[in-house]
Amino acid sequence: MKQRKIPLRKCVACQEMMPKKELIRIVRTPEDAVLIDLTGKKSGRGAYLCGKVSCFKLAHKNKALDRALKQHVKPEIYEQLAQDFIKVEDEFLAAKESAADDE
Repeated sequence: MKQRKIPLRKCVACQEMMPKKELIRIVRTPEDAVLIDLTGKKSGRGAYLCGKVSCFKLAHKNKALDRALKQHVKPEIYEQLAQDFIKVEDEFLAAKESAADDE
């Protein structure tokens, strides 16, 4: 049986190529709201980050999200994203482990 192609994406912070399902998508919606998209299906311009807080901090320091989303991300949005990222990290890691168990 032919193997399915796994879509790869690059983390904007560490520049590492990984399967799309192992990354967290940050999206800028058409209404210019910046938020975390766990489904990967929300409309708008997206940027991908590893599930690590260190990558999020690096992206903030290097303004990688600003470049990837083609919009200046305000400091208060970074603070909100940081809080959301910490909440989402546990959920994301749990989903990643359950997907690995299924294989």
